[in-house]
Amino acid sequence: MTSKKSPSPSAAGQDPAELLPSGQTLSDLDAMLAAAKPGATVARVSAPDAEQAEAPAAPTGPQRCGLIAIVGKPNVGKSTLMNALVGQKISITSRKAQTTRHRITGIRTKDNTQFVFVDTPGFQTRHSRALNKSLNKTVMGAIGDVDLILFVVEAGSFTLADAKVLSLFKPGIPTLLIANKLDTVHRRHEIAPWLRDMQERHPFAEFVPMSAKNKGDIDRLFGICEKYLPEQAWFYGPEELTDRSEKFLASETVREKLFRFTGDELPYTSTVVIDKFDEEPSKTHGRFMRIAATIVVERDGHKAMVIGEKGEKLKRISTEARQELEKLLGAKVFLEVWVKVKSGWADDEARVKSFGYE
Repeated sequence: MTSKKSPSPSAAGQDPAELLPSGQTLSDLDAMLAAAKPGATVARVSAPDAEQAEAPAAPTGPQRCGLIAIVGKPNVGKSTLMNALVGQKISITSRKAQTTRHRITGIRTKDNTQFVFVDTPGFQTRHSRALNKSLNKTVMGAIGDVDLILFVVEAGSFTLADAKVLSLFKPGIPTLLIANKLDTVHRRHEIAPWLRDMQERHPFAEFVPMSAKNKGDIDRLFGICEKYLPEQAWFYGPEELTDRSEKFLASETVREKLFRFTGDELPYTSTVVIDKFDEEPSKTHGRFMRIAATIVVERDGHKAMVIGEKGEKLKRISTEARQELEKLLGAKVFLEVWVKVKSGWADDEARVKSFGYE
C-alpha cells in the first residue's frame, strides 16, 4: 500500500463553520436539513438492472485506487451506506443490531478512480462470546491498513459504544466523520455544539453531514473521498462490485430474511450455513441454481420460533430469500431451507470458525 497523505486536520475548538468540506458554512446545513426532512423529495439508490447498468468508461488519465473502511457501532447505518455507495445491495440490512458479521468489500469505479469500500461488523462491547471476539477481530483487521476511514455515527449523537470504536483508530489514517441519518435532526443549533465536541474528541479530516438514502449526499461523498486515495492501478476490474462469492451472498440473503421476519425475538447469534450451491443445466431457464441452506439456532424454542405455526414463518423466509436471490443471481432458484439446533455454538471458537467466521 502506498503511503497515506492527510490534509491538515481542523484545530480542536475551531468554528464549526470552518469544519465543513468544500468551503461550506453552517448556513448550508439549513438546506441539507430541509432536504433530509421526512416528506422531502429524496433520490433513492437501488440495485441497477444488470442489463441497463452502464459499464465504467476506460480511464484517460492517471488511475486512483484505495481502501476505505466503513466503521461504527452496531446498527448505525454502515451497510445501508455501503449499498448506496456501490449502487447495488451486497451487504444485508435490518433493524436488528449485529446484522453484519463479516468484512465485506464493495467496489465502485467512477471515471479514473476505483473506490474499494470495506463494510465491517459493529464493534462489540461484550467480548465474552467467541462470536463477538471474532467480529471485533474483523473490525480491527479492516482499519489497520486502509487509506481512509469513514466513522459513521448518528448525527447529533455520541455514545459510549461510539467512543470505544473511535479509540481503535490509529494515527496517520485520515478519518471522515460521517454524521448519518441527518433527517432525524431538524434544527441547525442541534448540530453546531455537537460538531465542536466531536472535533475535540478526534482530529477528523472533514465533517460530512448526510443521509445514506439521499443520492445527492452519496455523490458528494465520492468527491470528498477521492482526494484521499493514492494514484495507483485499480485493484479490480471496472465492472466488479464485490469480492464476495455468490454462495456467500446466498447465505447472507437468507440470514437477512431470517432477522426481518423474526424481529427482536430471535437472538442475533442465529446464523446460516449453505449446504449446497449448484448450477444445473436447464432447457427452460438461462441459468438454474439449486441451493440448500441451514439456519442454525441455539435452542429448541428458537427453532420453533423460526418455523412458526404450521411452518408459515419458515416458508415466508424461504420465499422472500428465493425471490431476492433470483434477482441477485440472474437465475431461476430452487431453495430449500432447514432449521437445526446447535447449542452453545457462539461460545465455541472452533465451531464459530467452522461456520465461516474469522
